[in-house]
Amino acid sequence: MQAVTAENAIHASVLLREVLSALAPRPGGRYLDGTLGLAGHASALLEQAGEGAELCGLDRDPQALARARERLVPFGERCHLFALEYASFCAALDELGWDSVDGALLDLGVSSLQLDVAERGFSLHGNGPLDMRMDMGEALMNGRRREVMPYMENARVFVNRADFPTLKRIIEEFGEDPQAGRIARAIIDARAVSPIETTKQLADIVRQAYPPKWRATARNHPATRTFQAIRMAVNDELGQLDRFLDEILDRLAPGGRLAIISFHSLEDRAVKQRFKRWSSDCICPPHLPHCVCGHKAEICLLTKKPVLPSREELILNPRASSAKLRVAEKLPRLPGAIRRRAPA
Repeated sequence: MQAVTAENAIHASVLLREVLSALAPRPGGRYLDGTLGLAGHASALLEQAGEGAELCGLDRDPQALARARERLVPFGERCHLFALEYASFCAALDELGWDSVDGALLDLGVSSLQLDVAERGFSLHGNGPLDMRMDMGEALMNGRRREVMPYMENARVFVNRADFPTLKRIIEEFGEDPQAGRIARAIIDARAVSPIETTKQLADIVRQAYPPKWRATARNHPATRTFQAIRMAVNDELGQLDRFLDEILDRLAPGGRLAIISFHSLEDRAVKQRFKRWSSDCICPPHLPHCVCGHKAEICLLTKKPVLPSREELILNPRASSAKLRVAEKLPRLPGAIRRRAPA
């Protein structure tokens, strides 16, 4: 396992020790990494698991996948990599002939590789084309979503085509920015003069939309939340998470563990709520006098509260500051029990 130093901290895998402890990889196990990135978690997992362990790794970013493939060369045929969004993990498992996995990991959000390359259009600190597509435009969304929301093609199209209510809702909901209305109006007014093409243009527009007092006292750049919101919308990040959670329990072996690292309150809330349903013996509405759902707990919560980065990790890797890890273990299915999918 590579030691974390100041030189490599920005590319360090978040909560690495905690993830390995949570998944407890073993020889011969089968593991899914749905957000492979630069393969930091994956390589450490295979190294700790030992002989015979296999990995199914997914990433929709072709640049990240190429880097991960190089890093995982020492593990040879034990690694099976796919250019897929993590919500489509069942297709990869089916291709491998795997009915189930012994552990699954998601490390949500944007990667250092994406943030540090201005041409990818994720960062407000450089100047690049307004893009933000995690898959670089190769297969971002299914046909239905393109048909319903054609302005979601990339960040530039979204910013220049979405109407005021949509812009405001996205910035308010995904960015949790109290200035969402002012920002949306500023974007509408600016694009009426000329199209918004670059990250610097958008960052400057949002900054000027903030009240002067807010700009002076803001801890981060005023456009931070807007960039986050647009990225989440363009890449359908919450939709991806919901679809993954809909399917993962059916493909997790009894005793298998699921570990999810989130960086956004909405993502963490979605994971927390789903884990709560899965770990409950009853999911009936609270007003009912007795249980009628017949639901039985399907997981054991291994983290009643999220695991946070240590002080040491935060010193070396400030980007980990908002990371939260939640872990669950699938319970053995009782004889005759019927799998009931909890409502999303």
